[in-house]
Amino acid sequence: MKIVQNLVVAFVIMTIALIIIPLPPFILDFMFILNISISLIILLTTMYIKGPLDFSIFPSMLLITTLLRLALNISSTRLILSNGGAAGQVIATFGAFVLGGNAIVGFIVFLIIVIVQFIVITKGAERISEVSARFTLDAMPGKQMSIDADLSSGAITDIEAKERRLKIQNEAEFYGSMDGATKLVKGDAIASMIIAVINLVAGTVIGMVQGGMAITEVITVYSIATVGDGLVSQVPALMISVATAMIVTRAASENNLNVDVRNQLLSQPQVLVIAGIVISAMAFIPGAPALQILTLAIMLSGLGLILIRRSQVKVVTDETEQMTQLIQEESSEVDFYRNIDNVYDIIGVEPIEMEFGYSLLPMVDEGSSGNFIDRIVIFRKQFAMDMGVVIPTVRLRDNGLINPNQYIIKIKGEEIAKGEVLVGYYLALDPSNTSEPIDGIETIEPAYGIKGKWITENEKELAEVYGYTVIDALSVIVTHMSEVIKKHMHELLSRQDINTLLENVSKTNPAIVGDVIPNIISIADFQKILVNLLNEGIPIRDLESILETLGDHGANIKDTDMLTEYVRQKLKRTITRKYTDGNSIKVIALDQEIETIILNSAKKNEHGTYLAIDPQVVQTIVEKVTEQIEKLKDIIDHSIILTSPIVRIYFKRLIEQFMADLTVLSFNEIDTNIQIQVIGMIKLEG
Repeated sequence: MKIVQNLVVAFVIMTIALIIIPLPPFILDFMFILNISISLIILLTTMYIKGPLDFSIFPSMLLITTLLRLALNISSTRLILSNGGAAGQVIATFGAFVLGGNAIVGFIVFLIIVIVQFIVITKGAERISEVSARFTLDAMPGKQMSIDADLSSGAITDIEAKERRLKIQNEAEFYGSMDGATKLVKGDAIASMIIAVINLVAGTVIGMVQGGMAITEVITVYSIATVGDGLVSQVPALMISVATAMIVTRAASENNLNVDVRNQLLSQPQVLVIAGIVISAMAFIPGAPALQILTLAIMLSGLGLILIRRSQVKVVTDETEQMTQLIQEESSEVDFYRNIDNVYDIIGVEPIEMEFGYSLLPMVDEGSSGNFIDRIVIFRKQFAMDMGVVIPTVRLRDNGLINPNQYIIKIKGEEIAKGEVLVGYYLALDPSNTSEPIDGIETIEPAYGIKGKWITENEKELAEVYGYTVIDALSVIVTHMSEVIKKHMHELLSRQDINTLLENVSKTNPAIVGDVIPNIISIADFQKILVNLLNEGIPIRDLESILETLGDHGANIKDTDMLTEYVRQKLKRTITRKYTDGNSIKVIALDQEIETIILNSAKKNEHGTYLAIDPQVVQTIVEKVTEQIEKLKDIIDHSIILTSPIVRIYFKRLIEQFMADLTVLSFNEIDTNIQIQVIGMIKLEG
């Protein structure tokens, strides 16, 4: 086992030793065959991998195989010059086969092979490696930002983020290594041409001076040895060059190159028919080989017609199966609803429901390798950790009546939001509006209303280099869904959810639950308080603190709104962490005059507290709030209004009719070690 583990080390040391140690022809023949075999294995491997990183050791293999070829070239040159052109059967066989009895023509063919490899394949692979390395390194910041965006939105987990970052790092290192490794292939081609010239010239001189051979015999012997030696090194070098070009041009795919070529080239059978017709027209050119042309044309057209017929048969079969299935479903549906009890099952509404056009179904169907459900599971976990409540099951349905690229989000049976995505495209967002313009289909990101463009996968890396945040279509849907759920979670908190949450608390602290509910506060009022908190985005994860606060104040206060305010003050650390940046918070304060007006307008009845305030005053307050927010929008991204504790609930109820997302906090809801920076003041006058 240890021998296998150190096999590569032993092979490299042996290769270096070949440069110094003379080899007998028998061993040299074996090493030439081994070199060709290794090169063939590498070439075939590059054709069967799904992505470049599946063969990440390729740059190192490139170095090892290049070193082996140079070592064999040196060994063969030693034998050619010291053994009268006899350097083994492999070299003699290759040389005699290519020369074909004509030394000049054979040597020209050999030179053409070397030049084609050097100028076309090796030079092209080198250029592709340079460009790939540069674009991969330039795209790294954009890819990192995309990973951070997915992680913050809950689209991926920490482990997945680490794996994607590692993949980006590996890609950068791979293409960077390939950029340097292709120089080895280029140098190897140059060295092969120089060695061929040395073998021919030096061999001719040695044969005539030391061997006493005639000029024609010298040229014949040493041309065969030179061409044979060149070919046994150039054939594996050519395969390695092709493998190099193959791996740097290979895009990541779910299949290997053979499957991709077959699926993509034969995906449009009408192209084969048209190509066959066009090629058949060449048979009418005077002097053209009609037999060969018509044979190829018939083969192409025939293959195209066979593929077209198969696709039509498949479509007809699919339609027939669908009609049969539809008839069976209609018959079984009538029988099913004959039982009146089954009708009651369809009158309920789902808490959360999403409908998709048919183009989006592969993205959400697990049977089609869609991972939408997995993304929902990850979001449910992250949301539970952040807010302390578990979102209910999301019901997924197809809807043939909507746009194929459209989806609809429903809460309790009613449409709340909808959006449209393009399958196979990426959404490029430029929040700062400072990036270079790119080509794409203009759109509006559905979750946040940011302007963006749908771009193809080919433009993805360029967009990331320009600073755009690039998101795939599935992430757009998941982000939109998550934002809608966050905004409407207070509507989804059911009585059953409350019981489940209380049972969970009872496992660790049964006393607090038994003392407060239902002795001090009822389940219904407790639900109202939690709904109030969720409605303003306050997490309810610390249920023990919430219950303790209700136990302290619930006996004397029955107003759920006021109890909510006491709970908010208890959760000030949570609120502070949610809205502060570091050790400070930037706020807009409410003038004392406005607070006095609001307090004087508060009236109570048997249903709770309401504001009896002049509509003109309300309009003035709203205008002043809007004016301050617009004035300070360049300083703060999210405006926070700070009021006194007794006014907060009334001002929030007043302003949420006009600005539902505006955050209103009281002094008692901010931790004492946080510095409050008042950057604006809302006044009725001035």
